[in-house]
Amino acid sequence: MAQPQVPGGGGETLELPCGETKSIGTLDLGMREFECACGERHAVVMDVHPPERFLPEFLVSVLREAVETTSEEMPEFGTAHLMGIVLEEFPQRVVSADVSDDGDVGAGIVWATDFEARRLHEIIVELVVELMEHAVSHADDETAVSEFERQMLDFDVSEFVEEYRAERDLSADDVYA
Repeated sequence: MAQPQVPGGGGETLELPCGETKSIGTLDLGMREFECACGERHAVVMDVHPPERFLPEFLVSVLREAVETTSEEMPEFGTAHLMGIVLEEFPQRVVSADVSDDGDVGAGIVWATDFEARRLHEIIVELVVELMEHAVSHADDETAVSEFERQMLDFDVSEFVEEYRAERDLSADDVYA
């Protein structure tokens, strides 16, 4: 939740899950995590970041076709929906702020998590797999359900995230890690 900063302080602050605060003015589109005064690193995500930051393009396309959204402002499945899933699962470990009135940030919504960027990436993949598993479980095709379950036994989230980040060549200085 964004809170007003002291007069003359240059904007609003975001109260982080750890109890510290972060000036919203220090966030920029290229930031994916930051070191906090609490000693931990916190992931930062903005609604303008593409969902491909976390998932391959083909999967984002499938999710856009399969997931019906109810938001008029965000009718297409995207990063805001991914972060909504994370927020629903970890309400005490994610904070968000509407920064649409702050032209210096360049985004509409910003989220900060109690997780560092790589762990957030793993959590998003885990939650999307759960979403897919739930959808497949409602299929009338037992063969498809069995095949999906078999494939998921061989799926290693950490390995996937490692490979995906390497494929995208996500070094510490890259924007959307």
